[in-house]
Amino acid sequence: MLTQTVSEAQLSLLQRLTDSRAETDQLFSILAPNVLYSRPIPERHRVVFYVGHLEAFDWNLLRKHLGIDPFNPSYDRLFAFGIDPVDGNLPSDQPSDWPVMPDVEAYRNRVRDLLDSALASTTETNELTQLLNITIEHRLMHAETLEYMFHQLPYDSKQSTPTATMMAAQGVEPEMVEIPAGAAILGLPRKPDLFGWDNEFESHTVTVPGFQIDKYKVTNAQFQKFVDDNGYQRRELWSDADWEWKTKAKISHPVFWVHTAAGFRYRGMFCETHLSMHAPVYTSYAEACAYSRWAGKQLPTEAQWIRSAQGAQPPGQARILWDPPPVGLDKEFASDYGVEGLLGTGWEWTSTPFAAFPGFRITPAYPGYSAPFFDGRHFVMKGGSTRTAASMLRISFRNWFQPHYQYVYAGFRCVTR
Repeated sequence: MLTQTVSEAQLSLLQRLTDSRAETDQLFSILAPNVLYSRPIPERHRVVFYVGHLEAFDWNLLRKHLGIDPFNPSYDRLFAFGIDPVDGNLPSDQPSDWPVMPDVEAYRNRVRDLLDSALASTTETNELTQLLNITIEHRLMHAETLEYMFHQLPYDSKQSTPTATMMAAQGVEPEMVEIPAGAAILGLPRKPDLFGWDNEFESHTVTVPGFQIDKYKVTNAQFQKFVDDNGYQRRELWSDADWEWKTKAKISHPVFWVHTAAGFRYRGMFCETHLSMHAPVYTSYAEACAYSRWAGKQLPTEAQWIRSAQGAQPPGQARILWDPPPVGLDKEFASDYGVEGLLGTGWEWTSTPFAAFPGFRITPAYPGYSAPFFDGRHFVMKGGSTRTAASMLRISFRNWFQPHYQYVYAGFRCVTR
């Protein structure tokens, strides 16, 4: 039982932590036991790692603050860090390199018991509030990672779970919206009671020249025109690195599309379905860039995206749908300029390399969150998907990935300058 030393605000955070654990536990329960040592995506760890990682991260972050001694230092190290390989250096570990699942589960359970016991009698401080926010959002980020990883597994390795019914598709014509020149406010101001990740600070204003932006995300119908026009075979549409990657990997369509004799279909989480022509396409940055060149346009910069998103609100469907809703359904959540689907309907690639804002300071409790990726090899994504936690559907939130990573629930829209 929680003692009276815990404030209402801390009680709320602890409940959010409990809820986030329940969410990731439910995700792991989707899988058949025989796939827990598989690697659904070549660039990521095996599933077993994430069973241990979520708890190891919380433990390594909170243990010292709570005054708890380690009980399994080898697991604390083994499950400490994920991977993001560059230059094609994929992991080569084998299932036998990992502990057996009962031992991983025992570690998970003991970590939770020890942390919960200590948190129940620890007085709230600003530092503890910061640490709890980090643990919660970190876990929820990984919930989405697990979801798109599991998306790539064979259907017979998963059991379906009840999901919201997809809203009926509504055909809308592509159009562009004029965004006048003006200011874009990037990032968050530093305030004691405002949580954000280190790369979201410091708030600053930039002047953005006028431009036009797609009112809706690029749809499967629009992208299929690019495919049908031999977009994947036209050398002039791809950078040298992107062409080499595409050719070596023999990529000829988005990873969420399935090529059949009757045409393309969609790889859903639990079954293959028809390819919704009105839904946003999910692609890598490289594919989005090739399409934008084919269309005679560009990807927006982060500042352009922020400028066009002024006044946008997230829809109430966050973390319900597995697949992207058709475009044109959330007019009431549009930005002040009428740009739709900016939050919670699919991440959006920008052309901005992930880098520090002016005034950036590493968070001492988590120094490796952002800084190692300020390398020019990662690009900013904005907006969030249908599986992104509601707390991260904020305009300031910055996600980032390498240009050849196809698996995220990420689409794009184009601009003309």
